[in-house]
Amino acid sequence: MTPVTILGLGPMGRALAGAYVAAGHRTTVWNRTAGKAPEGAVEAVTVAEAAGELTIVSVIDYDAVSAILDAEALKGRTLVNLTADTPRRAREMAAWAADQGIAYLEGAVACPTTGIGTPQGLIFYSGPRELFSRWEAELSVLATPMYLGDDPGRAAAFDVAVLDAFWNALAGVVHAYALGASEGISAAELTPMLRGLGEILPSLIDECGANLESGEHPGTASSIRSARAAISHVIAASETAGLETGALRAARGYADRAVADGRGDEGFSLLTKYVAARGDGNGSAS
Repeated sequence: MTPVTILGLGPMGRALAGAYVAAGHRTTVWNRTAGKAPEGAVEAVTVAEAAGELTIVSVIDYDAVSAILDAEALKGRTLVNLTADTPRRAREMAAWAADQGIAYLEGAVACPTTGIGTPQGLIFYSGPRELFSRWEAELSVLATPMYLGDDPGRAAAFDVAVLDAFWNALAGVVHAYALGASEGISAAELTPMLRGLGEILPSLIDECGANLESGEHPGTASSIRSARAAISHVIAASETAGLETGALRAARGYADRAVADGRGDEGFSLLTKYVAARGDGNGSAS
């Protein structure tokens, strides 16, 4: 079994280390604060002592990664970075690793800690194909690996795009509970209604994706103009209740620009082209 190293023992790092221990790999770990190693792992005192042929880092952000890595100890070895950050910073880190003689794979964990160590979990990877192939069996211990291409920023790009939808959706949920509460609607009363929305979202996502692929945005079922009116009603009710409306106003702003362009009768998916501050609907912001 290939020895592995995990740098960082927050909740995710501990889950990663635990998966390797459970699979029978000799697992060396390091953390700024000692004493957090899962049972069965070997705790190193320094990063240099911990570094191995396959070293995986999982900390809060790339500033923390840069602060703890020992370039000399990692030279000639493989570093897999499972720390979440931006595509730009992923590419910068890959360039730094290349300059240091470190083989580098970028990764992004696309599941909660409970998914680690199971095939239901998912982790995105990007970087050199041959390097991913070399370590694919070991990386499969953690979760199902999805290789996304040579561009080292691609895993982070997928990650932030998915998280964009997740956090905006969750922010909408808590905003809905607050708006409901302002009108005397209890959380217990509203929960089934919100769950109902969750059940129809998959088909709407499929439709939106298909429209964007085809370049056609039919508004026969629901147009941007009608969506703009609905969003305006939510904004008005929210402001009456003294609630923040920043995200809603941004969404209405996309619709405003589409309507001003004479495209108000098209479908909601078209608004993807208006998300950029100067999106003009002609593909410049797609």
